[in-house]
Amino acid sequence: MSAVATPVSPMLVRLAAEKATGALLRDHGTLYLVDGRVVHAESPAAPGVDVLLTTGGRLPREGWDEAVDRAGAHRAVGRFLVDSGRLHDGELEICHLGAVFDAAFFALSPASGPTRFRYGVGHWFGTVRPVSAEAVERETVRRRELLDAVWPYASVDTAPVVPRPAAPGQTVGTRQRALLAAADGERTPAELARLLGRPAFHTLLDVRRLAAAGLVETPLDPGPEPAPPPPVPALPVADPDIALLRRLRDALEAHL
Repeated sequence: MSAVATPVSPMLVRLAAEKATGALLRDHGTLYLVDGRVVHAESPAAPGVDVLLTTGGRLPREGWDEAVDRAGAHRAVGRFLVDSGRLHDGELEICHLGAVFDAAFFALSPASGPTRFRYGVGHWFGTVRPVSAEAVERETVRRRELLDAVWPYASVDTAPVVPRPAAPGQTVGTRQRALLAAADGERTPAELARLLGRPAFHTLLDVRRLAAAGLVETPLDPGPEPAPPPPVPALPVADPDIALLRRLRDALEAHL
């Protein structure tokens, strides 16, 4: 794993070296491995393959449901979509890889809870094109760096997207324009991604670009609380110099 100096998930690195098969469960999602390679990923923060295909208009919902009903128990939904003529091999591969990297980005985000691995567990979608753990980690790091380079305040990733008026002469691209049109001031980037049938990471990237351009409200991450002032050290109090006080008293009395 030389391309990533500090592994995003040391357990993923270890499982890849072991050529393990099963499900890596984390706070924000799950990665499925076969012989140490990632074959599927899912996260509550990212639309699944079904949303990308059906909401995106490439596959009718009933076509997806039939594939799950007929091939899900055999872990061959992807293969069924191709064999039944609903998708071409290349279409399925591109869509599935996009969904895997999208969900893995969120599944591998910093987590506070335990990371677990269930050996032998597979996903009903089946294997399309396995991806090395190194590639998944490398892409996750690249995406984190890209987001921070565009707009380094992650609070916009989970806050409702609230459009702001454009400045005179300011324009946006077609994809960002559609995102702004769907933003009602209540939907978060994850909800907009599902509504539009787009990968969640690309939606986050668009939101951060819009934030940098001043086209959406930008709740900034709260800065660190100021450190409390250091305690004032107690000054040592010496016993009064009685002789000095007497001399001062005598001097004052002499001038009265």
